Amino acid sequence: MFSKILVANRGEIACRVIKTAHRMGIKTVAVYSDADRDALHVEMADEAVHIGPAAASESYLIADKIIAACKETGAEAVHPGYGFLSERASFPEALAKEGIVWIGPNPRAIMAMGDKIESKKFANEAKVSTVPGYLGVIESPEQAVEIAADIGYPVMIKASAGGGGKGMRIAWNADEVRDGYTRSKSEAASSFGDDRVFIEKFIENPRHIEIQVLGDKHGNAIYLGERECSIQRRNQKVIEEAPSPLLDEETRRKMGEQAVALAKAVDYDSAGTVEFVAGQDKSFFFLEMNTRLQVEHPVTELITGIDLVEQMIRVAAGEKLDLAQEDVKLNGWAVESRIYAEDPYRNFLPSIGRLVRYRPPAEEASNGITVRNDTGVVEGSEISMFYDPMIAKLITHAPTRAEAIDAMSSALDAFYVDGIQHNVPFLTALMNHPRWRSGELATSFIADEYPDGFEPAVPDNEAYAVLAAVALSMGALQRERLDHLPGRLRAHSGAIREDWVIKLDKTYVPIRLAAGYPGTPVEIDVAIGDGPVVNVEADWAPGDPLWSGKVGAKDVTVQVRTLRGGYRLDWQGYSVVAKVMTPRIAELDALMPEKLPPDTSKMLLCPMPGLVVSIAVAEGQEVKAGEQLAVVEAMKMENVLRAERDCVVSAIKATPGDSLAVDAVIMEFS
Repeated sequence: MFSKILVANRGEIACRVIKTAHRMGIKTVAVYSDADRDALHVEMADEAVHIGPAAASESYLIADKIIAACKETGAEAVHPGYGFLSERASFPEALAKEGIVWIGPNPRAIMAMGDKIESKKFANEAKVSTVPGYLGVIESPEQAVEIAADIGYPVMIKASAGGGGKGMRIAWNADEVRDGYTRSKSEAASSFGDDRVFIEKFIENPRHIEIQVLGDKHGNAIYLGERECSIQRRNQKVIEEAPSPLLDEETRRKMGEQAVALAKAVDYDSAGTVEFVAGQDKSFFFLEMNTRLQVEHPVTELITGIDLVEQMIRVAAGEKLDLAQEDVKLNGWAVESRIYAEDPYRNFLPSIGRLVRYRPPAEEASNGITVRNDTGVVEGSEISMFYDPMIAKLITHAPTRAEAIDAMSSALDAFYVDGIQHNVPFLTALMNHPRWRSGELATSFIADEYPDGFEPAVPDNEAYAVLAAVALSMGALQRERLDHLPGRLRAHSGAIREDWVIKLDKTYVPIRLAAGYPGTPVEIDVAIGDGPVVNVEADWAPGDPLWSGKVGAKDVTVQVRTLRGGYRLDWQGYSVVAKVMTPRIAELDALMPEKLPPDTSKMLLCPMPGLVVSIAVAEGQEVKAGEQLAVVEAMKMENVLRAERDCVVSAIKATPGDSLAVDAVIMEFS
């Protein structure tokens, strides 16, 4: 076994590998760029080596710098994580020349399976069913249009060396093929250093199901069940689960055996994933093979009890698999939510900045429920524009799918992040979506259910009652404390007021304090309007970010952010501003005029912090609705900004190469 390994990655996956290595008694070496000097993975590792500027192309993607770090520290092996150099066959070949062990599959397998074009050719030769498509190199947009017409719309344009949804576009007509071809090549070149793309038929209403395989250097290979990854946005996975609610034992066995056959054909000798596109009728087609550890591997670990990182390290050290296929048992259900630095209310555009507060739910295993948080940040960490926007992966495991989803919903309620925009409200809403809970999934789920983007759910009467009760318990307590501060002129005496009104956004909810006295811990009885009296209990004090307790029989965890004159409460996908008022103040408040936001309809604003790649129009130019105006890049994704209506460009305020803040003016219209 190795005594020291280097982790050629950053963020949560670097921390994940370091944890297992330390548990195995192996010392670790981290590498870091300028942007990651104070990152968590650097702190966790036994040693750390600086490898260059913030841009990945000048640091994490430079194999020679990784090799030099190995020599400097005496690291015997390299674990690549995912992304960066993990699927570049030249890297393990270069390591081998220096006598450094690669913790991953052999270069032949990477070349055969890691390249999407070559893997499909290989799969066809191996008689594996594949999605119809064109696997040759495409030289021009015009050729792409011809190929798409032959295949039949819709088509998928994909980067050959791609992953993570980058360099991938769906096209429904010739114009979208031309634009998608250009964008895919550009993203592929900047993200992977390889601009080749291919085109295949896009299967409508499909599901994305993948099989985890594990092989050793002695010819053994097994599969560890499947993961369903159908909840995707812009071809990037958002929620994963294991097992899949679609598959039965027979289909699982067929997919697993096909995945193992493919792995054995290339002498696969590490952890890898064979991806399939599946129909609602349980038909399936080989999509690609990822010759690395997947982001979503924790759900497989939780249902099998197998540490995949440990297995990769043991296999790389030459050990035989100590598992046979019959030893693999699937226990319970696991769900993973990816916590991204992105604004769900602005069409999920990237967000950057410092994590002013980062309080994930406690990791625990009790009463059959496991909560796990794989992360690479701590409070105070900075989310940079240079890398992937993922903050953490939250995973729950329980005996049943419904219990795992309920556990995830509760854990997300307790996931407190401030300083940047993030997708926790969206994930929480998804956990309570009837279609998700039913298991009727497809890769188009988010587009189908949120065609106009995500907006905070409007609370129903039950939610209003819960939020009003929580707000009163906090507001009355704070008023009571203020009334008795030393130096107050008129501290009240006698009983506290019974009748209150809670303003939740624009809705006024009458509430009565029926019994109890505001204090810590909270223990009061309240009645909403003419409704029944319910007990409210919580261990909350002013300043606490979470209100956790009971409202009636319901367990409730609400995120609390103090605002001027009130609170912002986030719970179960709802986000409301709550103000505690006396009935008379509520009457007067209802008469106040509403302050409207300024009119920005004649401006193109930068929707997220990013770099201006190109400006497609000139001052004085007439543009039509839908016409491209500019391209802004953020976190390795190019975002095309288009005209929302017919107009004339009156002024251009930005130039290519500018780094803009969110809502910066790019151009003005008349």
